[in-house]
Amino acid sequence: MSATETLPRARGRDIDPYRLGRVQGRGTPGDGGGARSLATGHGEGGPASKRVIVGYGFWIFLLSDIVMFSAFFAAHAVLQTATAGGPAGRELFNPWSIAIETACLLASSFTAGLSAVATGARSHLWTQVCLLVTGLLGLAFLMLEGRDFAAMVAEGAGPQRSAFLSSFFAVVGLHGLHVSAGLLWLGTMMAQVFAKGFRPNILRRLLGFNLFWHVLDIIWVALFTIVYLIGEGR
Repeated sequence: MSATETLPRARGRDIDPYRLGRVQGRGTPGDGGGARSLATGHGEGGPASKRVIVGYGFWIFLLSDIVMFSAFFAAHAVLQTATAGGPAGRELFNPWSIAIETACLLASSFTAGLSAVATGARSHLWTQVCLLVTGLLGLAFLMLEGRDFAAMVAEGAGPQRSAFLSSFFAVVGLHGLHVSAGLLWLGTMMAQVFAKGFRPNILRRLLGFNLFWHVLDIIWVALFTIVYLIGEGR
């Protein structure tokens, strides 16, 4: 018995177990089997929602951002030993400060995720609270990073001192600029949620913000590993 003969039948036609949308006996003479496709190109449920389309498009933007960071990481990896007789990473980095910065940023990613849960429940209060805590943790991260930068410059270890320090300030500073932009975006979203509520366009912007903030955390994990952990050992 062939595989096609084992399929159940309903009302004289084969049931399509894979929902391919093909009807037997209605095709044109040259279609290779007399079957005509009823697929619309949008799947069974129709075209994707605008939220899905916006999320997909924003992921493409974030991937382009990751490519840019990858180039900075590669440059820093090559220049980590190019100290020109100046201080190396193990002489400059403060492990405790870096650990606190990392904890603040990872915790902010958690609270950003909680804000997305609160948004899904349409809770104005908890959405605003979680976004506020996310912003405070991000601000604490920036302040600690700025303090470390200022201490290094005061010791004569500014970006002009060596190729190593130039690449260090470039890649870490680029991430800090992204965090700063994220905080501005966060404040804007808090104001929009307060003034306009959970309109569809607001929900899409909140989705974009959450994606952006989580990607910043992923980049920081890579930065922490390549710049600080490896740099401590050189």
